[in-house]
Amino acid sequence: MAKSSEKKGKSAINEVVTREYTVNLHKRLHGVGFKKRAPRAIKEIRKFAEKQMGTPDVRIDTRLNKQLWSKGIRNVPFRVRVRLSRRRNDDEDSVHKLYTLVTYIPVATFKGLQTENVDSNQD
Repeated sequence: MAKSSEKKGKSAINEVVTREYTVNLHKRLHGVGFKKRAPRAIKEIRKFAEKQMGTPDVRIDTRLNKQLWSKGIRNVPFRVRVRLSRRRNDDEDSVHKLYTLVTYIPVATFKGLQTENVDSNQD
């Protein structure tokens, strides 16, 4: 067992990074009532981004919100491709140094897609 001083942590949490993920909303919304599905989908994406990027401040793009609500409150898309960007917070007043921006990536099919690192300078 490793000593407490040699503990491996999230070393690069301060690093600015961008990744693309496919989020399976179908399994995350199973058993949720019809009138709560789209709002819960937003919360689940927020929770997913917080877990993956390690930042409590998660901001969801309006285009992603529109996509999730596009088929109504009940019929949320089964899967959605998102880009998570961990960025520096320019606001001096904020408690957190970093925030995560979640944006929508339109794809024709989800077959064979993996999590991908994206160059930040492409934005």
